[in-house]
Amino acid sequence: METTHRPAVRILCLDAADRLLLLRWRDPSSGAWIWEPPGGGVEPGETPLAAARRELAEETGLDPGGVLDRSVPVDRDLWWNGERYIGTEDFFLARFAEERPVPGRAGLLPEEQVSLDRHEWIAWGELGGLRDPVEPPQLREVLAALAPGGPWSAGPGSEAGSGAGRPAR
Repeated sequence: METTHRPAVRILCLDAADRLLLLRWRDPSSGAWIWEPPGGGVEPGETPLAAARRELAEETGLDPGGVLDRSVPVDRDLWWNGERYIGTEDFFLARFAEERPVPGRAGLLPEEQVSLDRHEWIAWGELGGLRDPVEPPQLREVLAALAPGGPWSAGPGSEAGSGAGRPAR
């Protein structure tokens, strides 16, 4: 199996009630399901912030202006479509004034359209109840670093998921 690294970004989107937007994907190779924040690859010559705003618009149709100019690096080691992806991705925070803004699918590539099951705004207390793994496994710590003081900063709790994820697109 080949190991790949591609510069990538992810966006942790919070609505007015501090719900987190996650996307449920099905691995085209293994058939496994995974929840993950929107994001994808950084194009040549593109800054991570520009990539985060572009990826948010492509994967969700949400206002890219909601992405804040602050990120934290997150080490990733995951499998997607039969390949292992290892590397550091910049995670950004996006805040939205409304509750559960409606994401779209129009900017997705055809293979992404097939692999994406749905978008979902999930309350922090519901993350531990998801049947499928959530990537990254250290989501609580990443969110606490980007947005201190939220329900994810309230101390130990059930961390949702672990295991394989998918790479940046």
